[in-house]
Amino acid sequence: MDQLVAPWRIEWVERGDDPDGCPFCVLPERLDAREANVVAAADRAFVLLNNYPYNPGHAMVIPRAHTGAFTDLDEATLLEHARLKQRTIEALEAALDPDGLNAGLNLGDGAGGSVDDHLHTHVVPRWTGDTNFMPVCADTKVIVDL
Repeated sequence: MDQLVAPWRIEWVERGDDPDGCPFCVLPERLDAREANVVAAADRAFVLLNNYPYNPGHAMVIPRAHTGAFTDLDEATLLEHARLKQRTIEALEAALDPDGLNAGLNLGDGAGGSVDDHLHTHVVPRWTGDTNFMPVCADTKVIVDL
């Protein structure tokens, strides 16, 4: 399989663990909304732009409750999370006019999530021809330059 270098992700690969704990718990409290990339907030959840995006506009909808289990969320949090996800999708479609979007959760370490103890929904704008499925379609894996 060929390898295609993606150097913009190197900072994510080389980062250390956050000494202050869960980034989704401390980031909104530690920084003002602009510095934390928080673009929408409600009582039980918030939306931030990913610091290490797969594509432009890559956002995450995050409940304020620290849990890695989707089934632990109460009904009010689930509803607010869903509404923020809907608003995020509407905003990304209006601002970026993508060909599609991926929206989903990586639950647990085995699912590939880098923060597996605080669930978050990724909302990723997609365009025809972007590199997300390179390994499947082109026998090429996109990697960072290590």
